[in-house]
Amino acid sequence: MATFLYKLGRLAFRRRHFVALIWVALLTLAGVGAASAPAAGNTSFSVPGTEAQKAFDLLEQRFPGMTADGATARVVFKAPSGEKMTAAANKKIVKKTVAELKDGSEVATVADPYKSGAVSKNGRIAYTSVRYKVSGMELADSTRDALKDAAQHARDAGLTVEVGGDALNTTPETGATEVIGIAVAAVVLVITFGSLLAAGLPLLTALIGVGIGISTIAALANALNLGSTTSTLASMIGLAVGIDYALFIVSRYRAELAEGREREEAAGRAVGTAGSAVVFAGLTVVIALVGLSVVNIPMLTKMGVAAAGTVAIAVLIALTLIPALLGYAGRKVRPAGEKSKLLGGGRKAEHPHKAGRPNMGTRWASFVVRRPVAVLLLGVVGLGVAAVPAGSLELGLPDDGSQPTSTTQRRAYDLLSDGFGPGFNGPLMVVVDAKASDHPKAAFKEVGKEIKGLKDVVTVTPAQPNKAGDTATITVIPKSKPSSTTTEDLVHAIRDKGADIKADTDAQVLVTGATAMNIDTSQKLNDALIPYLALVVGLAFLLLILVFRSILVPLKAALGFLLSVMAALGAVVAVFQWGWLSGLMGVEETGPIMSMMPIFMVGVVFGLAMDYEVFLVTRMREAYVHGEKPSQAVVTGFKYGARVVTAAAVIMMAVFSGFIGSSESMIKMIGFGLAVAVFFDAFIVRMAIVPAVLALLGKKAWWLPKWLDRALPDVDVEGEGLRTHDEGRPRDEDRELVSA
Repeated sequence: MATFLYKLGRLAFRRRHFVALIWVALLTLAGVGAASAPAAGNTSFSVPGTEAQKAFDLLEQRFPGMTADGATARVVFKAPSGEKMTAAANKKIVKKTVAELKDGSEVATVADPYKSGAVSKNGRIAYTSVRYKVSGMELADSTRDALKDAAQHARDAGLTVEVGGDALNTTPETGATEVIGIAVAAVVLVITFGSLLAAGLPLLTALIGVGIGISTIAALANALNLGSTTSTLASMIGLAVGIDYALFIVSRYRAELAEGREREEAAGRAVGTAGSAVVFAGLTVVIALVGLSVVNIPMLTKMGVAAAGTVAIAVLIALTLIPALLGYAGRKVRPAGEKSKLLGGGRKAEHPHKAGRPNMGTRWASFVVRRPVAVLLLGVVGLGVAAVPAGSLELGLPDDGSQPTSTTQRRAYDLLSDGFGPGFNGPLMVVVDAKASDHPKAAFKEVGKEIKGLKDVVTVTPAQPNKAGDTATITVIPKSKPSSTTTEDLVHAIRDKGADIKADTDAQVLVTGATAMNIDTSQKLNDALIPYLALVVGLAFLLLILVFRSILVPLKAALGFLLSVMAALGAVVAVFQWGWLSGLMGVEETGPIMSMMPIFMVGVVFGLAMDYEVFLVTRMREAYVHGEKPSQAVVTGFKYGARVVTAAAVIMMAVFSGFIGSSESMIKMIGFGLAVAVFFDAFIVRMAIVPAVLALLGKKAWWLPKWLDRALPDVDVEGEGLRTHDEGRPRDEDRELVSA
């Protein structure tokens, strides 16, 4: 592989005009596609195979006019102090608001609170339910404005009015912190390279890659039903790995220049060596992201595949566009150790083998090799302490109750809880399929009676049959809030009762609704975590065996990843569930951790963790293959790789931290979790635990059974083939190389 990539790098360097033209054309094509594509349509959440989803699908079949996936809104009214909503003046305001809400082409139904019994027992609070013909993402801005205007008119008339539901949901904003993250990355690159031009190359190529990826997602959003979160995640991952992959190749290019090689040769060698690591690091990220499809949640699958596509683009850009741009840059990209005149440089780069004061990476690695046991214990114990909060992990999906108290959705949620009880915000919809029953009406009554007998039930509405009379819906109001374990137990209790009812009446009982869907989703994600972990870690383990030609090095990499991901989950729980440093992170409301967070972090963090493992350890493997002792190979790996890996980790942390400013709790949580995970994995696992373990293992670290060594193809990540390639060159080509 190293030889192939070496030739590719030289070709891209020579044919830079052609390579640049291809990438500009792709960016233009993707941009035109995004601009001309129709807006994204319905992005409804579905979880195939769950009972809640089966009930949802049944509703669409048996209640065709119900628009089960249509947007909903609850306009909540509260009477002034000392008054009641049943007063004539307040009634007049509400009826006027209801009439105003009905005036819209996308409105399906608007309930009159005085006819539907939507007034609290104390008479202080009432609400009207609005159902729309289209989903929340498809609602026209004029419809949302009409909803807000109707609420404001009622406020102006003297009532307290708040609006809940998904009708007001809009595309999340990331805020200025995303730009700050990119700015931090730029500063780190300038410090690392000592050159504005060299620092600008990774940023430019990463932005091009993300631009192509995001534009492609936008172009396909309507056809593939892609939500806004998909593009946000793709930009987050694509930007981080795009900068890092380019950083590694540019760094290796400058190191090759410092060895005295000509620029085209240096570009070829940089792509042949660092590019090999980029390919395998990218493959681990792609495996982890595409592997999310095993969970069988369409939204998660689309997010993973879209992000994986952006990572693949980043790899291709690093292998082709970077050497092409290096060809354009010429002598403006200087050898390692030499700064530009603008940054106070102008001094010549020192030869890498010249004796002098060891760099920070060398000094740190030498310390770890001398004290491996102490460093290993300190690192493991530290991560173990950080992981302690993960033992209190509570999972759930966000609803209006997790919104900041400054939002109208959260205030509507609280008003409904005050007026009708905490369970009112999480009603359960029981669907009774009596098509196989001889007495459907009797079955409906039996289901309602059985549910009323369960504990933690406040209200059970009468069955509402469809036109055919073979299916009915029953609304159940729990006593507890939607995210409580008591409500979850009630869902399971109703389902258990359903088995007995089916045996007696041949009617099938299904529980659905947002609360039941959240419960089923959490369970599905929990059940999929171990198979997913086995699949992703197993495939990556085989890939790393191929890269490092070792059994223990990939095993150590996987165990180190488990430590870092558990510590990162502990940090997420501490901030978003316990509330530690919540003000600093902009977390206005604590609560359960998003259900998909653990499995998502396992996938993404594993891929990113293997990036640093591949980049750092391939340098060690390269030194070991070229004859150095195991302990010295560890030091050599840090001598050449520590500075770059450190810069890459800081850049990735900065990019991920930029998404903490998002207005959507899911993006905020993902950004924080990934930033913390990169910190733990890069600076504790890869920089401390990995060299300590390798120092303790010695030659055993690189042991591979002979039969397996013969069976595995030689991918030559460390570039050993390039030495043979040099030795076999004709003499008239020797001018292109500087003899060592």
